[in-house]
Amino acid sequence: QLQLVESGGGSVQAGGSLRLSCAASVRTFSVYNMAWFRQAAGKEREFVAHINVIGLSTSYADSIKGRFTISRDNAKKTVYLQMNSLKPEDTAVYYCARYKDGNVYYTTSYDDWGQGTQVTVSS
Repeated sequence: QLQLVESGGGSVQAGGSLRLSCAASVRTFSVYNMAWFRQAAGKEREFVAHINVIGLSTSYADSIKGRFTISRDNAKKTVYLQMNSLKPEDTAVYYCARYKDGNVYYTTSYDDWGQGTQVTVSS
């Protein structure tokens, strides 16, 4: 039913910026909390950022606080991740996800995922 389509990934130099987008295919997008996760080569998928249904409450992983900003535009059915001051350790596949219930930091609290978009940061 719900389809999430991610875009905006690419290759950048350390210190650069990217903005990821996740577009939902259904009209009920505005009733879901959303989040971004990432998975680096050889590592498990980890939490990046979370946003509630109207964008008034956000949560961030300690590793990206002050550098990344999650936002959403419910009229466009899109959630964004603005990434500034990128570091090589940010290199990963980034996924958007629809929140279900439970601890927002855990992958098991989400019930729908996008296909992922690759972000590569060179030094």
